[in-house]
Amino acid sequence: MRILVTGGAGFIGSHFVKRMLRSGHDVVVLDKLTYSGNRANLPADVELQHGDIAQPDDVARAAAGCEAIVNFAAETHVDRSILSAEDFGRTEFRGTQVLLEHLRATGIRLVQVSTDEVYGDLEAGGSSTETDALHPSSPYSAAKSAGDLLVPAYARTFDVNASITRGSNTYGPNQYPEKFIPLFATNALDGEPLPLYGDGRQIRDWLFVEDHCAGIELVLHEGGPGAIYNVGGGDEHENIDVAGRIIELAGADRSLLRRVPDRPGHDRRYSLDTSKLQSLGWSPKKSFEDGLRETVEWYRDNRTWWEPIKSGEYREYYERQYAARLADSTAV
Repeated sequence: MRILVTGGAGFIGSHFVKRMLRSGHDVVVLDKLTYSGNRANLPADVELQHGDIAQPDDVARAAAGCEAIVNFAAETHVDRSILSAEDFGRTEFRGTQVLLEHLRATGIRLVQVSTDEVYGDLEAGGSSTETDALHPSSPYSAAKSAGDLLVPAYARTFDVNASITRGSNTYGPNQYPEKFIPLFATNALDGEPLPLYGDGRQIRDWLFVEDHCAGIELVLHEGGPGAIYNVGGGDEHENIDVAGRIIELAGADRSLLRRVPDRPGHDRRYSLDTSKLQSLGWSPKKSFEDGLRETVEWYRDNRTWWEPIKSGEYREYYERQYAARLADSTAV
């Protein structure tokens, strides 16, 4: 197929692009190239079009001749959505609507890549299924929920061929270093403090990026119109334990780990029931221990990728997010 991958210069999107190329597909990338979109994440010969999924003309131009769209384009970081939520609604909701309107006009297929955060907090136990109600806790997850709700609505009302995947916390090489694992890995490698929110007992279900991409690929080929599929690693760990393991793998001192004031509305636990996708033949292959080791090694070996990032815009964001918190931090 010829596939349009929106947000394909970002973390998960770029891994998916490379996976599609290995499978023999023709790929075009549409990316706004904001702070986390990086041309260096993509093979040099991939067609990259600079544009915005919230602009119908950009979508129509990039999708010309394509048989499917896989939408990774999103503002993705909860912390940034708390600092400033304006861009999240535009990309997550308006952008999704533009893509669905393009489907109405052309009849091609869409996979909407979403997140387990739309289900909200599962501190009381259990795992989220695809039929559960949405209970977003942050501007980010609320914006993702709004976009998700459009997909089955358009499938039912306009008979568009669109599915949703909801992935758990994804990690791996070349993830932008604002997120938990690359932030802690790069800080540990540089001997900088590791800002752990609250008591550090928040539980996340970790999924290696290649396993996530395999799930999305399966849904692209076999997912039903309007259907939703959870893609989770089944590897739940407390943040404080993940932080400790990163410190060990980086060869850093545990004194770098600092307890900082928690962020507002911080969910305690996410967990996904993935039996629906597993019934199609998918299962995660990479254990969290192996994937985390591989990831920390990648950041150790690829300073030329992340060191330029951790300046300029990133440094301004980091100071806004953590300077006051670290000044009020305590030892763990």
